[in-house]
Amino acid sequence: MSIRHGLSRTAIAHAQREVQKLVDELIGVTVAVVSTADGFDVASAGTGDADPVRVAAMASSIVAIGGVVSQEGGLGRHKSVMILTESGFAIFCSVHRRDVELVINVLARDSAVPALVAYRATQLGRTLAEA
Repeated sequence: MSIRHGLSRTAIAHAQREVQKLVDELIGVTVAVVSTADGFDVASAGTGDADPVRVAAMASSIVAIGGVVSQEGGLGRHKSVMILTESGFAIFCSVHRRDVELVINVLARDSAVPALVAYRATQLGRTLAEA
């Protein structure tokens, strides 16, 4: 039974468990949000003040820009976008499912290791694509 954003209760619960695990396991991650590609939050966990609803909404635009760049450059289907800042970074990973397109949004302080966060976000994407 589909209850929200085209996802079943089971898929939403799974996403919630997995984003919480990602935040718990990675030092420096302040928030992780799973959202639909059109900007609606599905699941979130965090230790900071970031609003998951706002993170989901901005991720929609960022991933859309990444998709256009990939298409115009003939680079194939987009996978992720990383934004580096002076005090941290954000990673946005696209998750291609049959029922709905999702985006994983991870915000982290500079104490986090970007490659490790990107790897875990990609793993989470694979898990969500198969759930």
